[in-house]
Amino acid sequence: MTRITRDFGTAIQRPVPAVSADVIFASTRFPKYKIGANNQIIDARDDAKILSLKEVVARETAQLLEQQKRLSVRDLASKFEKGLAAAAKLSDEARLREAASLEKHVLLKKLRDALESLRGRVSGRSKDDVEGAIAMVESLASQLTQREGELIQEKAEVKKLANFLKQASEDARKLVDEERAFARAEIESAKAAVRRVEEALQEHERTSRASGKHDLEGLMKEVQEARRIIMLHQRSKVMDMEYELHALRNQLAEKSKRSLELQKELAMMRKGEMSLLLYELEGAEALGSYLQIVPCSDSAPGLSECTIQWHRMSCEGGSKELISGATKPIYAPEPFDVGRLLQVDIVFDDQRFALTTTGPIDPAAGLGSYVEALVRKHDTQFKVVVAQTNGVEHPLESIHVLHIGRMRMKLSKEKTTVAKEYYSSSMQLCGVRGGGNAAAQALFWQAKQGVSFVLAFESERERNAAIMLARRFAYDCNIMLAGPDDRAPIGTR
Repeated sequence: MTRITRDFGTAIQRPVPAVSADVIFASTRFPKYKIGANNQIIDARDDAKILSLKEVVARETAQLLEQQKRLSVRDLASKFEKGLAAAAKLSDEARLREAASLEKHVLLKKLRDALESLRGRVSGRSKDDVEGAIAMVESLASQLTQREGELIQEKAEVKKLANFLKQASEDARKLVDEERAFARAEIESAKAAVRRVEEALQEHERTSRASGKHDLEGLMKEVQEARRIIMLHQRSKVMDMEYELHALRNQLAEKSKRSLELQKELAMMRKGEMSLLLYELEGAEALGSYLQIVPCSDSAPGLSECTIQWHRMSCEGGSKELISGATKPIYAPEPFDVGRLLQVDIVFDDQRFALTTTGPIDPAAGLGSYVEALVRKHDTQFKVVVAQTNGVEHPLESIHVLHIGRMRMKLSKEKTTVAKEYYSSSMQLCGVRGGGNAAAQALFWQAKQGVSFVLAFESERERNAAIMLARRFAYDCNIMLAGPDDRAPIGTR
């Protein structure tokens, strides 16, 4: 017969922790203290420094975050949940043991009945053995009854422990909910304080901006009034200064022209070509002007009998780039020529003459800032006159409008569209390469294959600005907008 042993007697021997052993809430609100260096608690009342509203809000927010990390109510609730689960497990084990105990009672009763029936049938020594077995079964039944009593007592203790843990878990959950509600209220209060501070700062900025603008307008009015008073009392002096400035500008232009001539003569003397000099370049070497080949000797062949070709070169020397179509005695530099040298080859029979600018072509003053201002617009309009159409002189010199946009160019007259094309690889745009004194104000535009125009602008500045603006927008569309054959430099001949 199998001996029954108790294997659940040590299941409830572990000490039960107190519910509020490691967490004590002194009040229903968060304590007013902060954590200093080395995790020391500093009372806020000891801080005599007066802080601004923004610093107070930041400090309270930091304290809320620190308190959220410091509180262990959630961990406590988790421990209570684990204890409750353990108690439920113990209750289930006790229930299983009770069922097993009932089965053992039934088995012992059946065994005793069988032995009683057997005792009436046997005699002698067998009957003594049967009576001994019956006594043993009765002893086992009494022990089982005793153990059932102990099991009932343990079951009552487990149930009591489960109820205790359940109540502790509910108390902890209530504490968590209360503290969470307090934390949310404090966070909302902090957010409201931050919003108030932001609104106050924005209002202060608006007030400062308005007052500053008002002060600036008042200052400008005072300056204008002062200038008006000065002009009234010192008009003659201002006019004298303007005349003097105009005279100084004229003298500077003459000095620059004379300096350029002297530089050319000095360059020729250094080359030893002064005695053989037949032609020279005349004109300002800057964007917005034009260069002209001028004979300087009576023995020089006529330019109409010579072959002329203009080139552009880098300042470092080396290869030079042929300017296609530039075969006239006059050439007006365009934006591509800025910072580069210009050279013209004059061929007569077997003789070859080469003239080069004394320095690189200078940019036009103020043109870059003017183009940058035009880039901000979506569409820029220029008044132009159509001089040629497809290489043929235009019969009427009527005013047209050239639209330069971010994606396309359009030429129109009043409400009629003459040409409208998007930027493409077949489009060409450059300055007019020849054409007299007006070459600095004209450009060549090939809208597409077979459609081209020569357009004259009101000034050299507008012509160069239109070229630079169109090339800028075309470059944004991954298109290189240039003149005929301007993409491939050639070697020195």
